[in-house]
Amino acid sequence: MSKEPVAVVGVGQTKHVAARHDVSIAGLVREAAQRALEDAGLTWSDIDAVVIGKAPDFFEGVMMPELYLADALGAVGKPMLRVHTAGSVGGSTALVASNLVAARVHRTVLTLAFEKQSESNAMWGLSLPVPFTQPLLAGAGGFFAPHVRAYMRRTGAPDTVGSLVAYKDRRNALKNPYAHLHEHDITLEKVQASPMLWDPIRYSETCPSSDGACAMILTDRAGAARSPRPAAWVHGGAMRSEPTLFAGKGFVSPRAGQDCAADVYRQAGIADPRREIDAVEMYVPFSWYEPMWLENLGFAAEGEGWKLTEAGVTELDGDLPVNPSGGVLSTNPIGASGMIRFAEAALQVRGLAGEHQVDGARKALGHAYGGGSQFFSMWLVGAEPPAG
Repeated sequence: MSKEPVAVVGVGQTKHVAARHDVSIAGLVREAAQRALEDAGLTWSDIDAVVIGKAPDFFEGVMMPELYLADALGAVGKPMLRVHTAGSVGGSTALVASNLVAARVHRTVLTLAFEKQSESNAMWGLSLPVPFTQPLLAGAGGFFAPHVRAYMRRTGAPDTVGSLVAYKDRRNALKNPYAHLHEHDITLEKVQASPMLWDPIRYSETCPSSDGACAMILTDRAGAARSPRPAAWVHGGAMRSEPTLFAGKGFVSPRAGQDCAADVYRQAGIADPRREIDAVEMYVPFSWYEPMWLENLGFAAEGEGWKLTEAGVTELDGDLPVNPSGGVLSTNPIGASGMIRFAEAALQVRGLAGEHQVDGARKALGHAYGGGSQFFSMWLVGAEPPAG
């Protein structure tokens, strides 16, 4: 039996900020969910099931928060699932929800992801010690910086590329009212003059710590036909994972990322992603990961990703806009960061991205990764239903 076509008919986000002291976690997630329902023209009674995701429970210290959030999300008496795959969890959560609709288990699903980093212990440098495992005393940036150095060494990329990415994404964020960082006085020189945190990663080339939530309403073909606004159709979605550490692991371009992208392109009938995809919402918590992921996802040949960035290809008005929303570099409620990528891709093909809309966007890729580059989730959405 063929899969049911899956449509995104509602997207809702909170305004992402450093600290939302005015709401509890329940208030935060309900805010995003209500906005998604309004976008879809639906009410709580129209939702058949809820799929929720976030980063590890020990961040906020609230264990199994989905239990106490059921009431806030209208899930009392309805099926509710929890997903967790580290930083990629927002994407994985959306994919689980999408699969429930595709399999005709449920017709209309609310999916939501969140993080309240102001109440979190989210620094890897403060992570719980694991027996017989090397401690991550330098934080997330200290873990990834050597992989960036390895990329620079093998590709000959100049050390200015990271600053170009950060400057681009922070300027894009100024067009996104939900973005956390709105640096109106941003200049390339300010990015390049910011303190070095983990060589070669500078302060302004890193993501912030944000409070925020993102929600989407996914439905079937009949539900999309009733929607008052355009839908984004899921053409392909996949998850892949691999161990954090193993002999021969490709830290610069992980195999799981390559395989995940290839599976999504196969499902969506994409032969040339560089030419056929109009916009990319890519999970880039440290600026150098834009050129690295351009190669990992098949948009550039090995060693050529940084050249696309340097040439302006990934600018909002470029040939392949990357992170028109401002990306993770501008907004990072960890558990929701991946879902924001998926949701922003959907907004692009719906033509509802506002000031950061890519002209004529018909197909867009949402991408998330997590942990030590071992979890990957991606989807490709289009303005038209998938063929067949």
